[in-house]
Parts: sequence; structure tokens; C-alpha cells
Amino acid sequence: MARQTAPVAVSAVGRAYIEKQAPTLSPTALIASLPGVQAGNEGPINTEYETFHVRGLDQSQIGFVFEGVPVSDIFSYVPWTSSMVDNENLESISVTQGSVDLTAPVYNADGAMVSMREIRPSDHFGGFVDFAGGTHSLQKQFIRLNTGEIGQSDVRAFASFSHSAANLWRGPGDLERWHVDANLEKRWTNISSSDIVFGYTRSHQNIYRYPTLAQWNANGTSFNYDGSYQSGDTNYYRINERFTNVVFGAVHNDFRLTDQLSLHVEPYTTFQNGPNNYGATIPVAGGYIGTSRYAYLDGYQGRSGMLTVESVHPWQQNTSGVTVDLDWKAGANDLSLFYWYSYGDHSEYQDQYPLSPGGNWSYAENYLTANGLRVTGYQEHTIQQLNAVGIDDKLTLLGGKLVLDAGFKASMASRVATQDVPGAAPYRAAPNYFEPTPQVLATYHITDADQVYLNATTSYRLPANWSAYLPQYPITSATPSSVPPGSLAAEYFIGQELGFRHNGPLNVSAAWFHYNLTNHQISSSSYLPGTSVLISTQIAAGGEEAWGFQGEIGTRPWHHISAYASGQYLNTRIGNNVNAGTDYLPTKGKQEPGAPTFSGAIGLTYDDGTYFGNFNFRYQDAQYSTLMNDQSIPSYATADLSLGRILPSFHSSVHPKIMLNLINLGGVNYLSSISGFGLTAVTRKGLFGNVVKASAPSYVVGSAFTAMVTLAADF
Repeated sequence: MARQTAPVAVSAVGRAYIEKQAPTLSPTALIASLPGVQAGNEGPINTEYETFHVRGLDQSQIGFVFEGVPVSDIFSYVPWTSSMVDNENLESISVTQGSVDLTAPVYNADGAMVSMREIRPSDHFGGFVDFAGGTHSLQKQFIRLNTGEIGQSDVRAFASFSHSAANLWRGPGDLERWHVDANLEKRWTNISSSDIVFGYTRSHQNIYRYPTLAQWNANGTSFNYDGSYQSGDTNYYRINERFTNVVFGAVHNDFRLTDQLSLHVEPYTTFQNGPNNYGATIPVAGGYIGTSRYAYLDGYQGRSGMLTVESVHPWQQNTSGVTVDLDWKAGANDLSLFYWYSYGDHSEYQDQYPLSPGGNWSYAENYLTANGLRVTGYQEHTIQQLNAVGIDDKLTLLGGKLVLDAGFKASMASRVATQDVPGAAPYRAAPNYFEPTPQVLATYHITDADQVYLNATTSYRLPANWSAYLPQYPITSATPSSVPPGSLAAEYFIGQELGFRHNGPLNVSAAWFHYNLTNHQISSSSYLPGTSVLISTQIAAGGEEAWGFQGEIGTRPWHHISAYASGQYLNTRIGNNVNAGTDYLPTKGKQEPGAPTFSGAIGLTYDDGTYFGNFNFRYQDAQYSTLMNDQSIPSYATADLSLGRILPSFHSSVHPKIMLNLINLGGVNYLSSISGFGLTAVTRKGLFGNVVKASAPSYVVGSAFTAMVTLAADF
């Protein structure tokens, strides 16, 4: 446990822990043992999609930043942590479980935040290399080169390249990832510096299929896409795949202007594009583009029936912005003024390519049209601009024992979203948001080793995805497949914490927390009937209240052994009856989906400088997947083990080591998290007597047993 002094609950893992884990794990998997954290790890390597919860909040409600830059999808809020940085270059990952830093450039973070920091260039020329391989054809190759100080310029840099690949551990298919990290640092003085941070990722992955509970009970881990093609089969694995390209850049500047005045300025930009590909069947005659019915597909006049296609969903988005923080420190007072500007642009549509009798297709062929129009269920374009300005003031009293902190931020966002298919209603939405977020924090150091703190914080989350504003349509009907739930206000979070820390041979951190959410919106997904196309939906869930306790204990090494334990108790309550479209369901007082009552972890580490090892045991309680609490996934426990040895050096400059990582030691087959939430798992009557149809939640299958051997060396 790293020592923390902030007046909020925060936990972290550092380089010493990260380097003992498998180099292909995602950043969210690396923090799965921290209190209150649920990481839905679906495989030993990941290229994009991750499910993640903190204190009952899902990944779309949590802010993710890397080197001070937002790294979530700008509208769906899916975290892109796996695309930002290689584990070998991660310095630390911290989780703030119940509040959000006012200066953080996020607009989707209700009450939790994940911050990642990269290592800095070394003062000396050298590098690091590792080669890893394991089960499921898992492999990774990584190399990093450090320039050291270039002449007497106070400029240092590193660049790294990695390649990783594996077979899907369940069902046919594979995945592959290429990644580049780079950092160029200029130290102007001892306390002023600039960093250029760069990252590039290119990846491809056949998609995992997410089962319903009935499909899981019937098929277990054998449930996935089909390995061979039969006529009309939309679940053929070769037509269900995801391509991702991410380019990231930021210039991180910290300047000490005077003894009392410092300035932080960071411009950044991120560009991402797809596509995601799925299987579908569309009508040759009598289909729809939006609400407009076509007679025949172009070139198919006089034919009938359904045509099996590769449904290609090209998408691209970019976000750019700048953060500025001016800090003035005078005596006991520390005053900060900060500003953030963000611009985001996202566009997405569908192209349909007919499959050959063998299930093949090609971009060289023309995509399908009708009356000259692209055959698509949506063709959207969304632009967002956001300005946020704030002030924060810290007052230190009683010789540093008491710190009082008060701050306020005002965020102003405008969005324009258009749906360019015929008959879309609405075809355009242009909401504006103004979100004030004050916070008050206080901490008192009883002794040098003991601290108490309390806080009252607020934060917000703008509605997720363009589906919150615009409809999307199936090609088989003029009836929308998803309808926006009306005019959505931003989700708003009000939280309180009371915490205690003790630092010493035994480190202890404990916190009681409580929060309320208003305008709560659950981001979900479901398969479009007759296809493998995942569509996003938003559930307007009203209000939510939660309270609980979290804690963690860590020891300093004793005879080279250190221990760690964390745990959380969480009680959630839905605040109102939810509109199910045809009626209201009696959800008031029910437990929030995806919020297990108990969770915890135990860890042991051994490191004598030559031999090292790390053991992690994690437990997650059962969790509901519907707002009516009529379907859930059972509790589960998993364990991971790492063993390694520092090998003898070569020529005193090459320092190798070897490591074995065992993931999911018991080979437990389990559902790790929820992919698509539901209102009710059984058809029932609503409060006014109308029938509310059942929904079938879908689930993420947890990673199988994986063994991986890594040979690495510093030089």
C-alpha cells in the first residue's frame, strides 16, 4: 500500500506490483484487488471492451485518465485503457473510489476515477525487452529503448514497440495487437519540465459472444460464434470481428513561474476508428432504410427472400482539448484556478456486403444500396464542445495538521447529433448542459501516522452514446429498434465519505461512504433480432442511493513477505418505480444491478531480491442483472499466482529474469459481469395492469485458466 494523504478514499498499485503480473493483462485487471473494484476480465489479453465497476458504478460512470488526458470513448464512455499504454511502461494506477478530482478532464465520472501514469525516460542509455508465451497461443514481444540524456540538453526520451496475440480461449477466432509508446522529456529546471507523450495502437479481434443465463446454463464456456459457415448463419465467427486504431498525443507542461506561482498546461488529441463487423440478414425486397420502404435491393430486382450479409460498421471519432491549471501558494493558503476545453466528433453508419455461399466477402465489392441509398439502420454524426472553469482553495492550519479544501467547477457542454436516414424522428437533437459541481473536503492528522478525513463532493455524467438522443432502425421494419428515452438530463452524483488511515508496519485505510444519484441512466446493449449486431440502449432508472464500508490493510515486508487484504460492503437502493414503456415496474427499493453486497481480496507477496512471487485471491458476491432483481449471476472466487527469479547478469550490463504467471488457478468457469442489463427477466404486469415483456440480460464470461512464461531483461 502506497501512503495516501488526500482527503478522499484512494487506492493504488505501483511499478513493483505491476511488473510481477502477466504483461498482457489490461490495466483494469491490474487493479481488480483494490477495495470496491470489480473487473470483468474476459480473457488473458484484451483489445478494447472492458466491464468495470466501482461501488456499484459501471465503466460508463467512471472517469479514466492517462497522464492527465481522458481515455474513455467520448460518447459511449467505454474505457480505452488497453489502447493507451503497455504494462511495461506503466508507473502506477490509482483508483479514487468515491469522488472525482475537480480539475480532471472528465464529463462522465459520477463518483469514481482511475488515473494512470507512465514511466519517465531514464537518465542513462539502455532499455528493456521481454518475450512471453503461454496457453491459448498467448504471446507478447516488447522492447523499449532509452536515449538517456542527449548531450547536455536535459532532453531524454524513450520509445517502445510491442506485439501480442492469442487465440480466443472459448470458440474459434483470434486477436492481435500492435502498440507503440513514446515519451520525450525536457527538464527546464529542477521543478519545471515538458513531456511529449505519444501512443499508437492497431488491433484486430474476433468478438466474444455474450450469453444469456439460459444459454450459459445450457452451453457453458462452449457458447460462442460458429466455427464453420452454413447458409444464412449470422453467427459465423469470421464475420464477427472488431478492428481498432488509436493514435494519442499530449504535451504535458509543468512550469514554476515564481516561488509562489506554478502553471500546468496540457494540450492533447486522440483519434480512433473502426470498423466493427457483424452478421445480419436483410430483405431482398420490401426492406427499410429508416422509415422508407424499398422495393428491391439495387441489382436484385425480381428476387425475394433474405440475404445474409457482413454488416460493416465504419466509425471514427476524434477528441482534442487543453487543460490549464494556475496554482498560487502563499503561506497557509493554496489557490488554484483551472480551465478545460474539449472538442469531440463522432460519426458511424453501416455498410452491408453480401456473403458468398462459403461465407466470404470483400471490400472490393460494392456495398448494398437501394434506390441508390446505402442500406443502413443508422447514419449518425455527433459533435460536442465543452468548457469547464473552476476554482479550488486549500487552507493549512495547526502547523499542517488540519487542511480545509473547498472548490467549485462549472461545466458547460453543447451537443449536436443528427440521424441521416429517411424519416428519422427525431432526426436532430441539440441539447445543452450546465453542471455546477461544488465540493468540500477536510483532513486532520492526529499524529504523523494517523489521519482522519471527511468530504462532501458532487459530480456528473452526461448522457451516454448517441442512442440517448436518436433512434436506430432495423432494416426489416420501419419501427425503431431503439428509441431515445426522452429528454435526458445529466446524471448527478452527491456523495459523502468519512475515512481513517494509519501508516506504519501495518497500513490501514477504512472509509464509510454514502451517495445519491439523480437522473440515473443505465447503459446497456442487446443483440438486434436475427443478427449478431449489438445495439446500445439507455435505461432511464430515476434515482439511486447507496452506502457502505470499504477497507484495506497492508503490511511492510517481514522476512521478505508482505500481505494485503481489501473488502467492501455495499447497500444500494433504487429510488423510484421505473418506466418500462408500456407501464411502470415496481422497482422502488430494489437493489441496483451490478452491485454485489460483498467483495474482497487477499494478497501475499515474497521478494528477497532474487526470488519473487505474488498470490491474489478475489471474491465477488452475487449481483442482480435486472432492475426487478429477478435474475442474477452467482458469486465467484478466483486466484492468480506469479513466480519468478532474477537470473545472473551478463557482462554486468544485462539483467535478466524469468517469471511464470498462472491466471484463474482453479480453472473456474464463471460469469464475471453483466454486458446487457434488463428491466425484468419474466413477463409481468406493471403497476397499471399493462403487460411488460421479459428481457434477457447478457453476460461477460470470465477468463479461463491461463499459464504464461515471460523472459525479460534490462540492459
